[in-house]
Amino acid sequence: MRLFLDTANLDEIRQAARWGFISGVTTNPSLAAKEGIGDLGSYREAVLEITRLVDGPVSVEVTSTEVAEMVAQARGIASWHPNVVVKLPSTLQGFEAMAQLRPLGIRVNQTLCFSLNQALLGAQLGAYFVSPFVGRLDDEGHDGMALVAEMVEVFRRYKIASQVLAASLRHPRHVVEAARAGADISTLPFKVLVQMAHHPLTDVGVQRFVQDWQRPLRIHS
Repeated sequence: MRLFLDTANLDEIRQAARWGFISGVTTNPSLAAKEGIGDLGSYREAVLEITRLVDGPVSVEVTSTEVAEMVAQARGIASWHPNVVVKLPSTLQGFEAMAQLRPLGIRVNQTLCFSLNQALLGAQLGAYFVSPFVGRLDDEGHDGMALVAEMVEVFRRYKIASQVLAASLRHPRHVVEAARAGADISTLPFKVLVQMAHHPLTDVGVQRFVQDWQRPLRIHS
């Protein structure tokens, strides 16, 4: 399972890229707005910087809800860089836009997916990624990870090429569960990526090794 970073914060992406953990990035209008990005021009500049930092797919979401505007935006966004994948919502308008973009060879990340039915519709349209939103389903009392497992099972049974991209992950356990469910990719906030690397026993062990080495009489394990 590959790891993507879910952010529009360039400093977070730079650090994650230095660590070497991530192979892609996902963004959306909310994440962009959080970083003070308020128009497609500045969004484009940020995305181009991301492509310089990470050699992998960068998902960029349209900001319109109308089919014609989504298609026009998607065509423009896809032209920014070969690694860009256009995010379209799991709505009838989004699906219609996907149908129009498919003959153009534009890769699509079907976002805001909350059911297997929605995932199957996107798969019929050749979605490159299908993104079930685990945390948001959990917030409403559903089992978000069960949807990930269902999608993986069905996609594999029917040899569907669309990749399952587990999104809206809130904590390290979500990442473990996504891996166990067979997700192709997990996209996660920077905070969760940092939490994955930490364990109290590791910290204690490192401290003990340092203390032992600094003693006059070195203790060898």
